[in-house]
Amino acid sequence: MTAPEVLCVGESMVLFVPAEQGPPEQVRTWLRTLGGAESNVACHLPALGVTSGWVSAVGDDPFGRVLLREIGAAGVDVSAVAVDPVRPTGLYIKESGAHGSPVRYYRTGSAASGMGPELLSNLDLDAVKVIHLSGITPALSDSCLALVRALLERPRGDTLISFDVNFRPALWAGRDSRVLTELAGLADIVLTGDDEAQTVWGTGDPGKLRALLPGPKTLVVKHGERGATLVEEVSLFSPALRVEVVEPVGAGDAFAAGFLAATLRGADPATRLRRGHLQAAATLLTHDDVGEPLPASVIETLLGADEDAWSAARLTDEGVLT
Repeated sequence: MTAPEVLCVGESMVLFVPAEQGPPEQVRTWLRTLGGAESNVACHLPALGVTSGWVSAVGDDPFGRVLLREIGAAGVDVSAVAVDPVRPTGLYIKESGAHGSPVRYYRTGSAASGMGPELLSNLDLDAVKVIHLSGITPALSDSCLALVRALLERPRGDTLISFDVNFRPALWAGRDSRVLTELAGLADIVLTGDDEAQTVWGTGDPGKLRALLPGPKTLVVKHGERGATLVEEVSLFSPALRVEVVEPVGAGDAFAAGFLAATLRGADPATRLRRGHLQAAATLLTHDDVGEPLPASVIETLLGADEDAWSAARLTDEGVLT
């Protein structure tokens, strides 16, 4: 099998959300879906014309088979996913209530938390163009941290490593989150939200973050609904599209996929940022973590728009309104 262009490494879990209104303890019907930062990125890429693979570990259980089937159905190569005969597939539950939607994780001791550097012996990484990681994986266990370190420290030739900080405070409780500086510093492409950067590094300012992370060639700082800043030889800010948001979850992974796809195709900095915004907008318009890409005509129009037209555009489920 031909190696995918982008290989995404990290845990995915089965997700249950209420299918009816009411306090969680009274809900009888739940909808089953799935979630995982790295697999989300992998699932976006085939629709963008980029071959992708997902590497992880799942339990030898129905939930593990669901993950393999549904992620594979998105066009992602899942052939390198390990099936653990002992540890279970992780899951999480999103509750709904008047005061928000708390999320409860049941991932301690999961199959993915048992991943380690030995996983690399089964992978052919030489033909992969980008390895995509996140800051979630090294927080899962010491062995997962060792796996991420091994990927970042191995000789990689022309392969780029993308690292999305994806800081999850609950996962880092009792662990030293300062290791994120080390890991991000070894990557070629680093993506972070300014809010999580403020928590991890004490600043969300792109210039100050570049001083703290001089190693990566590419630094992308996302500013939520304001836009994103790309820092390479120079700094470039691109405003986000105005979107009639249906569900905000998954937009960061979508942005990463759009940005990486455009980077692989040799696009200029402005186009790479706009591709990220366009893919994020498509996800913001749906309840799904991985939405369908916007119509090609919409993408073509907005990519070619001048700054005023781009800023004036507003996306709804009916299309582009100006």
